[in-house]
Amino acid sequence: MKRTDIPNGTENAVEVRGLVKHFGETKALDGVDLDVRRGTVLGVLGPNGAGKTTLVRCLSTLLRPDAGTARVAGYDVLAQPRQLRRVIGLTGQYASVDEKLSGRENLYMIGRLLDLSRKDARRRADEMLERFSLTEAAKRPAGQYSGGMRRRLDLAASMIGHPAVLYLDEPTTGLDPRTRNEVWAEVQRMVTEGSTVLLTTQYMEEAEQLAHELTVVDRGRVIAEGRVDELKAKVGGRTLQVRPAEPADLARMVDAIGRAGLDGIAGATADPAEGVVNVPIVSDEQLTAVVALLSSHGITLAGISTHLPSLDEVFLAVTGQKTSAAPAAQANTDAFQEVAA
Repeated sequence: MKRTDIPNGTENAVEVRGLVKHFGETKALDGVDLDVRRGTVLGVLGPNGAGKTTLVRCLSTLLRPDAGTARVAGYDVLAQPRQLRRVIGLTGQYASVDEKLSGRENLYMIGRLLDLSRKDARRRADEMLERFSLTEAAKRPAGQYSGGMRRRLDLAASMIGHPAVLYLDEPTTGLDPRTRNEVWAEVQRMVTEGSTVLLTTQYMEEAEQLAHELTVVDRGRVIAEGRVDELKAKVGGRTLQVRPAEPADLARMVDAIGRAGLDGIAGATADPAEGVVNVPIVSDEQLTAVVALLSSHGITLAGISTHLPSLDEVFLAVTGQKTSAAPAAQANTDAFQEVAA
């Protein structure tokens, strides 16, 4: 079933202009502009308190913005909230399920509220239970589920109605690696079926795995945006790694590159542990010149490679704050026993 609720001819599923939201003296959103193209995943990154969750709550009609405009799936967030709620899905940071109902009953109820027929609601509920490995627990009250199981049920509920636009607010926090991969696969499946996804996350691996484009927010403002490779290029260009056949040539290579003025502002550096020389480069011409120079000095090369900055480095550069990539791995490890139940 493909989602067709977004008007034909509309390039963007989400369009936000000048969105502002205050909480007392705190300006959680400070003039946010945002576009999400139809059938894509936009990753919204930012440190804690950046305004990511406030943005999602405004776009899902849970909060009323103080200024600005927003259209989602063709509907005005302020003027048409009732129509909008029927074509969106939302998974917040914390699982929200009816603990007295079974897993299947929770999903069936959401399906019926979204106007699925009884037959389609049952079929879709069973389908989502299977996709999120909850079939064996389908008849148990959700109150007996572990934290990870409730999270998976909440994610299934947000996807059951084939939403035109799906909001995922840090959806995989606390999930074990297997379940996280299941969530990623389901998000990708929904996009191929026509849904559009706005994903907030602090996990760089998740952003790289799912997002077509990224927007970085901090203190309620958009501070960077673009494709992953574009943001990496803006932060620091590329690094050329040159591996000599003889490790003893490392120091001589650094000296030769420096004398020729090919080491860039940051300078070429030797990494004896890896047996390479790292050279910051800004063009293919510089790469060619470095290789030709070393050859002219009689240095035999065993290999060369280039790489862009990691997404973690991009995040650090534009926000000045650390990412949750490393803690995420630890959190997943710590939570494994609970969520695997």
